[in-house]
Amino acid sequence: SRSVVLPVLNRQLGCWDTGQPGPTLLVTGGIHGNEPAGVLACERVIAHLEEHQPAVRGRFLAVRGNQRALGERRRFLERDLNRGWGGAAIDALQRLPEDERSPEDHEQAELLQAFRDVERSAAGPLLYVDLHTSSAHGAPFLCLADTIDNRRIGLSTGVPIILGIEETIEGASLEWFADRGVACFGVEGGQHDSEEAVANHEAVLWGLLMRLGILPEGYIDLAPHRERLRRAAGGAPPIIEIVHQHVIRPGEEFRMEQGFENFSAVKKRQLLAKDNGGEIRAPFACHVMLPLYQELGDDGYFLARRVRWFWLWLAKLLRACHADALLPLMPGIRRDPSDRDTMLANPKVARWFVVEVFYLLGFRKKTKRLGLLAFRRRTSRRENRSI
Repeated sequence: SRSVVLPVLNRQLGCWDTGQPGPTLLVTGGIHGNEPAGVLACERVIAHLEEHQPAVRGRFLAVRGNQRALGERRRFLERDLNRGWGGAAIDALQRLPEDERSPEDHEQAELLQAFRDVERSAAGPLLYVDLHTSSAHGAPFLCLADTIDNRRIGLSTGVPIILGIEETIEGASLEWFADRGVACFGVEGGQHDSEEAVANHEAVLWGLLMRLGILPEGYIDLAPHRERLRRAAGGAPPIIEIVHQHVIRPGEEFRMEQGFENFSAVKKRQLLAKDNGGEIRAPFACHVMLPLYQELGDDGYFLARRVRWFWLWLAKLLRACHADALLPLMPGIRRDPSDRDTMLANPKVARWFVVEVFYLLGFRKKTKRLGLLAFRRRTSRRENRSI
C-alpha cells in the first residue's frame, strides 16, 4: 500500500487510497490555527468517501497544519508556521536541538517529514493545495507560483487567481513544493468563521478530485459546486497581480479602515489605514487584498491590478517557444552560472521593461544581489502536464 503513516497520529485528517496508481492530491488545512475552515472541508470530503467507498485512481490525502494553534484558535503560538519553508530556513531548523525548538518548529518538522513521505511514495503526478481563510470577507481566490501548469490547473477551478504573491510572502509552504517542481497553490476560501468558506473549500476539493481523474467520471455532480464558486467570485477579476505589499513594522500601531473586503476597488489617494505615522492612502487605483482585521499578522494589506487575457496568452506563447533563451542577448542581462533558472539583470544597463519581460517569461522571484536584480523562475515536473 502507498498509504502514508504520518509522524503524529491525529495530524492526518484522512487518506483515501485503493492502491491504484495515479495522481496524488495532498491538502493541508489549518496551517494558521485561526483558520479551521480548511480542516472542516477536508473532513466533509473524507467522510463522504468513507461512507460511499468509491474506487479511486491515485489518492487523496489531507493533513492538519498547526495542530497546537488550532486547539487554541490562534493564528500561531510563537511564529507563523506558513513562513520559514525556504531551503536555508529548513536547514537551520533541522540543525536546531529538539529542546530549543518552538511549538511551530516542532509542527514544521512533523509536516516536513509528512510532505517528504508523500512525495517519495507518490506513484504519479503530485498536486499540493494549502487551504486558508482571511480576516476580511470577500470572494475566494487562489495564490500560486507563476508556472503554466499552475495557471492551467488553477484556472480549471473557476476561482480568481492572484499572481505575484510569492514575491511578497517569503517562505510559505508553497515555496517548498514549488522549488521541487511540484504543482501547488493556496486557496483563500473566505472569512475565517464563515460557513461559506468551508463550502467554498469543499467545492474546490471536489472539482480537483474530478479534474485530476482521482474519482471516476460522473461520480460527483459538479454543477452546484461550480455555481457556488461562480456566485462567491461575484464580479472579481479572474486574474490579478500583486503590485504592492504594506508590511507592518515592529512597534507600528496599524489600523485598517473598516469596510474593505478582498477585491475591493479603491481610487487613488483613498484612505486605507492609519498607523502612528499618520494616514496611509492608496498610491493608485487598484484592488485591496487581504486587509488585516485581526491582532496577529505582519502584512497590513496588498494592492493588486487586473491582468488582461492578452498578456496571459502572450506569456503562454513565449514560454512554449522557449523565448527565455534570448534573454542573455539583451544588454545588462546574464544567466546565473550557478543556477540556470535564475537570470541576473544590471539595472544601470537594462532599464526598459525589464521586470515586465521577466514576468512574461515566468521569472518572478525578484531579489537584489550585489547591485544586480536576480529573477528566478519555477520549473515544473514533466508529469505535471498530465494533470
